[in-house]
Amino acid sequence: MLNIDVLTPESNIFSGSVLSISLPGLDGVFQVLPNHTPIISALKQGTIRVELTNEFDPEQFKSKLISTTGDSKKIEISINGGVAELTNNKMIVLAE
Repeated sequence: MLNIDVLTPESNIFSGSVLSISLPGLDGVFQVLPNHTPIISALKQGTIRVELTNEFDPEQFKSKLISTTGDSKKIEISINGGVAELTNNKMIVLAE
């Protein structure tokens, strides 16, 4: 299981436990799964796709950047770029 925090300068967009996360890297979309090698990557404008361990609670995270996909355990987060860092199954995404 991965723990992620998606942050912008204004707020915490999402925090939680996930099964996987796909990110828009500068060289293309890449996916991170539990026990992935540590990584730091620049991100371009695009969509972060998250597969959650539990159902998404829209009352807990009310950002207009988050959209649901019809599957209650998957969300998408729109970003304008940023940086992602992963160490020890903890990912921090600093997004614009």
